[in-house]
Amino acid sequence: MLKTIKQFFEELAPKAVQTEQQKQHALHLAVSVLLVEMCRMDGKVSESEISQLHQLLEKQFQLSQQEKNEITELANQELDNSTDYYQFTSVINEHFDHPQKIKMIEYLWQVAYVDGKVDSHEEHYLRKIQSLLHVSHADFIKTKLKVEKHQG
Repeated sequence: MLKTIKQFFEELAPKAVQTEQQKQHALHLAVSVLLVEMCRMDGKVSESEISQLHQLLEKQFQLSQQEKNEITELANQELDNSTDYYQFTSVINEHFDHPQKIKMIEYLWQVAYVDGKVDSHEEHYLRKIQSLLHVSHADFIKTKLKVEKHQG
């Protein structure tokens, strides 16, 4: 799976013909990249953040432990080599409907709150992703309050 996902992004082109499996792998990676970046946003990645990340990947995509480890590793590599988030959010925009995008924002809030507080860099990142996913400010705040309520 790791090789297929990596190959997809290496060959990413506007007119590229993609199999359904390649599209699914690209979506898994795009979601993983955004979640991994949230883990990294405050400058330290904790075990609880990785655990939360893996739970969310399991919930969203039913990935095996090996697949979660591989996609997390690849997501870190992609983040180290990327200059922006558009390549990842565009894949999500293509495949997710509006409720799924709101769920994605909720997942990001869950990772941000796993340590009990949201760092200013985490909130800034979340606002950037919210904008790229075309999620309204009202939905952004609703998901934040929902996650805060469950954290308390």
